[in-house]
Amino acid sequence: MKRVLTPLQEIERSIYKKFRDELWAPFLTAIKTYDLIQENDHIAVCISGGKDSMLMAKLFQELHKHTIIPFSLTFLVMDPGYNQENRKKIEENATLLGLPIQIFETPIFEIANKEEKNPCYLCARMRRGHLYNKAKALGCNKIALGHHLNDAIETTVMAMFYSSKLETIVPKAHSENFPGMELIRPMYRIKEEDIIHWCNYNHLEFIRCACRFTENSTNEESGISSKRLETKLLIKELRKTNPEIEDNIFRALHAVRLESFPGYKANKKMHSFLENYANEDSSDSES
Repeated sequence: MKRVLTPLQEIERSIYKKFRDELWAPFLTAIKTYDLIQENDHIAVCISGGKDSMLMAKLFQELHKHTIIPFSLTFLVMDPGYNQENRKKIEENATLLGLPIQIFETPIFEIANKEEKNPCYLCARMRRGHLYNKAKALGCNKIALGHHLNDAIETTVMAMFYSSKLETIVPKAHSENFPGMELIRPMYRIKEEDIIHWCNYNHLEFIRCACRFTENSTNEESGISSKRLETKLLIKELRKTNPEIEDNIFRALHAVRLESFPGYKANKKMHSFLENYANEDSSDSES
């Protein structure tokens, strides 16, 4: 007689069965490739309540069940000022997914919503600071964020188009303001469309940003105009004639040829190709 699975068991099974190649494998690959977890790490898995961070929490939970590497997890939810409906939705989804979350309150939305020029930037900065503070107080040495492959490539395109520079987000980074703390992004090799497919397959619904600018939006087209949305739609359009566009941009991030650029910045210092030009063999410079 076939065993009947609970809704939670079905969701967990889908991660390493139905979506093994799309979610589970790239999650493990990122952890191994970028050396994201070491023995005795205490990781604060930061959950915003959206699809990305909720999936990340489940991936970490499944890894913790099956790995032989000793590490510990704290599923951390920061409430920046959610309305009652969104707060309730986060709590319900955490229960549905079997996540033992810890919630702490902050006045971030109240403060950021008073900023007229760039509230999203201020909100993001304050969120990060509060998360580091709380994670450190709980004895964590790392915080994990749910940025995925599309976040990385969109950031690259946005930086080039709108900030006149080539840069992106990296899989892990040391905190500048919290010594001994690291930020890791274990979803770095997972595509957003696969996260959406997983949600739809399991009939899961999560909150979005939930601030005063976006909480009334039901999909990306009805949301506020933004440079990220413009970039997302541009890549989507280019994908019609080049299905490999996302993979190509992502692979390019791992194959940068600094010698082919007229200038670059490293360790907060600008460099020019002319620095080593006189010593280069002419045959190498034309490839």
